[in-house]
Amino acid sequence: MEGLRVMENYKRTDRLGDQFRMEIADILLKKIQDPRIGFATVTSVEISVDLRHAKVFVSSLEEPAAKERTLKALKQAAGFIRSELGKRLKLRRIPELVFYQDQSLEKAAHLYEVIEGLGKES
Repeated sequence: MEGLRVMENYKRTDRLGDQFRMEIADILLKKIQDPRIGFATVTSVEISVDLRHAKVFVSSLEEPAAKERTLKALKQAAGFIRSELGKRLKLRRIPELVFYQDQSLEKAAHLYEVIEGLGKES
């Protein structure tokens, strides 16, 4: 029975993470007017089981300095985004939002370059 409860929580946090990702993307598109937030894409949201914390992963194809500005602006707008989420979602508690730069695209590109380099050597 305990295993079933863990599975329910896991599925719920995944569903909430997807919902948060869509809502945060919409808020960034329609509500945030900060020019420091460039072409940022919310790639995923990981919500803790107790619903107190959420890691928001953001990807951007800009240069590193612009990525840092975007991340800093998002951190400053976290309170506003959280309050907007509270208005849109029917949850007892809206988790604290912490923004992180999603490095998966850069890692994938680097891995691709390494594989291409290995193919040229043989």
